[in-house]
Amino acid sequence: MSDIYDDQNIFAKILRGEIPSIKVFEDDETLCFMDIMPRTEGHCLVIPKTPCRNILDATPQQLAACMATVNKVANAAKTAFDADGISLFQFSEAAGGQEVFHLHFHIHPRHEGVAIRPPGTMGDMDVIKVNAARITAAL
Repeated sequence: MSDIYDDQNIFAKILRGEIPSIKVFEDDETLCFMDIMPRTEGHCLVIPKTPCRNILDATPQQLAACMATVNKVANAAKTAFDADGISLFQFSEAAGGQEVFHLHFHIHPRHEGVAIRPPGTMGDMDVIKVNAARITAAL
């Protein structure tokens, strides 16, 4: 385990524009974009724009900014997908399930009786773009 922030992680590259993303929302402190391996329709991620490995080293300001964006986007996603609820996931450190070491929150619109899909399956980019547009429209 390393407590040093790696500025070559995929989310840092997305923030620098080195890797494309399907953006849902952005403000001065956070970015929300679609997960390309969605486990639910509308699965998106919220990250701080400043370096932060995970919730364990996040500043109160980073957490507050992320949670404000999570609240805004989760409500929009619930509306956009006529969802019954929202699941919010945050994993910290490898033992906690973290794979990308930049703080991020997963927003999952959920429907009663519909299981979340297993991880690791690439989504259809055209569908993901349509889902992003649905959330953005609801914002």
